[in-house]
Amino acid sequence: MPELPEVETVRQGLAQWVIGRRIAAVEVRHPRAVRRHAPGGAHFADVLAGRTITGVCRRGKYLWLPLDSGDAVIGHLGMSGQLLLQPVGAADELHLRVRFRFADDGPELRFVDQRTFGGLSVSEGGAELPAEIAHIARDPMDPEFSDEAFVTALRRKRTEIKRALLDQTLISGVGNIYADEALWRAKLHGARPTDALTRPAALRLLGHVRDVLAEAIKQGGTSFDELYVNVNGESGYFDRSLNAYGREGEPCPRCGAPIRREAFMNRSSYSCPRCQPRPRGTLRG
Repeated sequence: MPELPEVETVRQGLAQWVIGRRIAAVEVRHPRAVRRHAPGGAHFADVLAGRTITGVCRRGKYLWLPLDSGDAVIGHLGMSGQLLLQPVGAADELHLRVRFRFADDGPELRFVDQRTFGGLSVSEGGAELPAEIAHIARDPMDPEFSDEAFVTALRRKRTEIKRALLDQTLISGVGNIYADEALWRAKLHGARPTDALTRPAALRLLGHVRDVLAEAIKQGGTSFDELYVNVNGESGYFDRSLNAYGREGEPCPRCGAPIRREAFMNRSSYSCPRCQPRPRGTLRG
């Protein structure tokens, strides 16, 4: 699942190519791609024809494109969604779901999604912030994110640290990969109770979250397969900088102990058994 760095990389690419361009026509090639748009695919295409894209914004893992009508196109990449810029006339991708053609006859925007877990919809009056995603918390790269409010809310929760980091109503954009990487840097096990964290420790953890995300954005995100690419079809390379995630049995870059993998919410967590000891009294995955 693309996390904040991957979605931000796509946002930056789109901003270079689509802002100020008028949509000439939209072709919906698979109804699942617009299943969140209740009026259906034909309405989705009709309401966008003739509209100009005025920006490209992000909240957590969601993108939205404000329009001159005051509406917005919301996009979520799901597991395998891609937003690609392709020359007019370029061969269609096997899993092309939606095509945007522009009035300037320049590169068209394509939504490609192999597994069709992602999707697009139109938010009426959602140019400023679509109501559909207003419940999602700000992310730590947002200038209006409040460190103090986050730390206070985190320490009031009665849950495990990693579960809290994945709570999109508390802090958005952080997924399994970057949570593990931030926890490794902070020398904290993900099962540590949030209400046992001191305020300085919580602030240090937040700093590591922010650093990991910033570094991953600079490297175009993390690509483990061909399903995540930027708007030009290029893979990210932050996977070369991972210290814990996906490195089961490999030596910890800090102490040399073999990285462990533990079951976590139908996924896996990766940590160092020496640098990140499991809290006493917690069950092993």
